[in-house]
Amino acid sequence: DYHNSLVKEILNFTKNYTGNKNLKSIFLGGGTPSTYPEELLLDTFGIIRRELVINRETEITLEVNPGTVNASRLDCWKKIGINRVSIGVQTLKSKVLKDFNRLHSVEDVYLAVDQIYNKVTKNISIDLILGLPSVTSEDWKDCLKEIVKWPIKHVSIYLLTVHEGTPLFFDVRRKKIKLPNEGKITDLYNWTVKFLEENKIYRYELSNFSKDNAYYSIHNKVYWDHEPYKGFGLGAASFDGESRFRNEIILKKYLEKNNKITFSEKLTKENIKLEKLMLGLRQARGISFTEFENLSVNKKSINKNNILKKLDLFIKNKWLLVRDNNIKLTSKGMMLENELILKLAEL
Repeated sequence: DYHNSLVKEILNFTKNYTGNKNLKSIFLGGGTPSTYPEELLLDTFGIIRRELVINRETEITLEVNPGTVNASRLDCWKKIGINRVSIGVQTLKSKVLKDFNRLHSVEDVYLAVDQIYNKVTKNISIDLILGLPSVTSEDWKDCLKEIVKWPIKHVSIYLLTVHEGTPLFFDVRRKKIKLPNEGKITDLYNWTVKFLEENKIYRYELSNFSKDNAYYSIHNKVYWDHEPYKGFGLGAASFDGESRFRNEIILKKYLEKNNKITFSEKLTKENIKLEKLMLGLRQARGISFTEFENLSVNKKSINKNNILKKLDLFIKNKWLLVRDNNIKLTSKGMMLENELILKLAEL
């Protein structure tokens, strides 16, 4: 029984955990957590509240598929203390939702936003996917013009990823589906950043936009700031500050094993440097010269002038800017993030 295995995993962890028990955030994600049975959710949160400390500042986020919202679930989410909801909108084109086998309709989206706002929390984030086939530039702009009218606090915009072995992967390979070219995606991304800013929704990370810093995703900032986190459940990931861990991804094996972790990787100093650079530069605040110097393997030869010299091409091409002693990516530079990080890593 999955729920019993999940509870056992939580209890095994808390029994031996001696660190700070005050929770900064709880995130219910992966799969479709909004369909998890209400009585089991109530049981899970009863155990978490008994074993750890949830306070008024704890951000509790639930990922919601718009097609799964109903009255009893709304009541349950309110009861367990959900104070942030991330709704997987993806697009406002019905045909595209159907083509991609999404479980919801455009009507479901409007209903979900309204019901969650009125019955659960005012802190609503929506997810959109940029680069979906059959979504024209005008479709995308119309979608953005619509969502800024909604009572939302946060928007996450992800680029379409084509995973090998998926139906989309084979459709693209057979040329049944044509993906938008990179130039078009870059132009739309830049338009999106400007448009959302005009509507007082500001980018604070490559894919994330917020009404103001009170609505930044606390949970995601844990990842971006390279802080430790603990995941529970099938395929859940964890990080202790030095090593990464992943739980069993096959249900039968997850249920059978006492130790759910099947993968671990200790990060090298170079791994940590690259990850901190990448995660720091993804954020609008960028990375300070001091942070970069602390990450450098060769601290004696590194200084502000050396860094600026190395990055001269990026600054001249307006891919990067230096402000308030911080290195920051411009909207153009966001599209060259990997190349820039490799350049920085060479210093």
